[in-house]
Amino acid sequence: MKNTVLKTLLIIFLTSIIFNCDTKKTEHIDNTIAEATKPIDTFPFYNTSLSIDDRVEDLISRLTLEEKVNQMMNSTSGIKRLKIPPYDYWNEALHGVGRSCAATIFPQAIGLGATFDADLAFKVSSAISDEARAIYNATAKKGYQIQYNGLTFWTPNINIFRDPRWGRGQETYGEDPYLTSILGVSFVKGLQGDNPNYLKTAACAKHFAVHSGPEKVRHEFNAEVNQKDLWETYLPAFKALVDANVESVMCAYNRTNGEACCASNYLISDVLINQWKFKGHVLTDCSALVDFYKQQNEGGHGVVKSDEEAAALAVKSGISLNCGGTFNALIDAVKNGLITEKEIDKQLATLLKTRFKLGLFDPKGSNPYDTISPEVINSEAHRALSKEVAQKSMVLLKNNGVLPLKNDLSKYFVTGPNAASIEILLGNYYGVNSNMVSILEGISKAIKPTSQLQYRLGAMLNKPSINPINYATGNASNSDVTIVVLGISSQLEGEEGDSIDSDTAGDRLDYNLPKNQIDYLRDLRERADKNPNDRKPIVAVITSGSPVNLTEVHELADAVLLAWYPGEEGGTAVADILFGNVSPSGRLPITFPKSLDQLPAFDNYSMIGRTYKYMTKEPLYPFGFGLSYTSFKYGVIQAPVSTITKKDKLKLNVTVTNTGKVASDEIVQMYISDQVASVIVPIYQLINTKRIHLKPGESKNVEFELSPKDFEIVLNNGSKTIESGTFKIYIGGSTPMQRSLDLGASKPSELIITVN
Repeated sequence: MKNTVLKTLLIIFLTSIIFNCDTKKTEHIDNTIAEATKPIDTFPFYNTSLSIDDRVEDLISRLTLEEKVNQMMNSTSGIKRLKIPPYDYWNEALHGVGRSCAATIFPQAIGLGATFDADLAFKVSSAISDEARAIYNATAKKGYQIQYNGLTFWTPNINIFRDPRWGRGQETYGEDPYLTSILGVSFVKGLQGDNPNYLKTAACAKHFAVHSGPEKVRHEFNAEVNQKDLWETYLPAFKALVDANVESVMCAYNRTNGEACCASNYLISDVLINQWKFKGHVLTDCSALVDFYKQQNEGGHGVVKSDEEAAALAVKSGISLNCGGTFNALIDAVKNGLITEKEIDKQLATLLKTRFKLGLFDPKGSNPYDTISPEVINSEAHRALSKEVAQKSMVLLKNNGVLPLKNDLSKYFVTGPNAASIEILLGNYYGVNSNMVSILEGISKAIKPTSQLQYRLGAMLNKPSINPINYATGNASNSDVTIVVLGISSQLEGEEGDSIDSDTAGDRLDYNLPKNQIDYLRDLRERADKNPNDRKPIVAVITSGSPVNLTEVHELADAVLLAWYPGEEGGTAVADILFGNVSPSGRLPITFPKSLDQLPAFDNYSMIGRTYKYMTKEPLYPFGFGLSYTSFKYGVIQAPVSTITKKDKLKLNVTVTNTGKVASDEIVQMYISDQVASVIVPIYQLINTKRIHLKPGESKNVEFELSPKDFEIVLNNGSKTIESGTFKIYIGGSTPMQRSLDLGASKPSELIITVN
């Protein structure tokens, strides 16, 4: 013991001489020596009886500047003397735990958007967070502290899918702020759990803000948006998630109105922190800070000249976590007076609170989620949930009566570039597992053993066949039905650098299906029509994460089913719908224009002419549209009064009847239209929705409540108000735009409300 004390005193004495008696550095070395020999439970930051603020303050006080900076980047090093293991903040869970251990693969986010079902979104994210905890518990026990094994998930993506050309639109819930908000809030609640003391996992709202392409120029692009569009379209979902206590917000690569989003005084300081009182941490998109000092002629923003300035600017702007390595420059930035260590401490404290809320500094077993075991990962219950979401997400776009099919026909012909594809089940930001059901496999399992099934690829994904002879098409003339699986995949649409067969950085500047696929469908149609007295039906199943020009597909096929990227049970779900085990009930969360000529320029962020809210041209398929195997009738909307004040709430009732012979879900949608306003307002605006199930002949009374918020309009300066006047309320199975289109969906009921 005496020798240990003498050695310690000698080290302190020699260190004091080396550093010219620098008291602060001497004290730190003394503390370091003491810390290295302390039992783990003696560090105050491990003491669970203290507040998180006190624990964070204690931990920061023990860190060197270099260690502080390291802990503010996504891939952190361990600190042995403090018994802190490495941790990586970068984890993905867009539609299942991604890029990690085998896990349940749910339908892509745009498919979840098509369910219009916030309760279902909560179930999905609750299952994902169960699996995430199970994976973390198991891998941490083995000491696998690597990227994608953590508990901080950079999801959901709540950007508005304002233009079908954006390759990452598949990650969103569609074009509507209200639908995006209710699904996003539910998803966050399921990820984060409801424990008062611990986060189950930490969710993230991204990409803040005004971010939806083009991908190719996202590192240098300046999105110009007026205050009305900003507060009416681009910010509502972020506000909703902040109100739901989302743990983190990711800032976008681009600039918005001239300010780099990850250093935006307006977006981060004024809006997020000061107005919305956001208490979580803000992180950068990956390598976004490199864009700060990369000049505009080099493909960046050029807001600063060096990595030191970029790192200092980000921290001063409210950024706590850097995905990337630019924050390494903070050490020199402190030395050169660009930022103080105190400013770094403030952002580090905000960031570390997340890890404390996750229980990462608490004894094993004190966290209620520590006991979640690997048995939940891709369990039968989760597989069943994935199938349910897929069934409820698929949108029937056309049916001339051929569907549902019998499952005991003599011969089925399954063909097309995506029939046997696993890739189309996944979308982007995906996980994997050992049992992914392709559409071919799903159909094969669904038909009777006595039925013959022929499969031929028939066509490539996006290029013509070299061989001029194609034996596949002949099957269309001698099969009872041809099921052709067309569409695109993440090879052609997605994120910059991820879509390996896209020459437009993942965006879809060509709105059409690849020409070779349409040519193949024409050949199939010609063969199927070979005998006029025995015309063979063709069913087209379309895979995509975004709108596609289906004009010719709609004309050539007898039925068209949009399957999105449907997850691990996608093939089963397609078969369930084709053979009538379930009635299709998905609705489009985004408008399908007839062509890109109907839309403003891709890089124009004004909402005029965009989405169902401002589009005046007739689309191919409207927002909210989808067919069923039955029909629904909407009764007259009942209301106790037709005139209210600006402070009143009003309950509305409508009776919905299944007038067909098949049990089915119906998505009841309520829209509002301000008939006379002082500014340009949406033509229609979704304000509520409910999914109901009706047996044949059954009627249900559906009740909605109108609140003052539903009557608000956004003025040109971004403020909100309620103006006196007349409002139309629509309740139906699609957007009111459906009234002018002969597509077969149910017609909405209308009610006029006067506000004084």
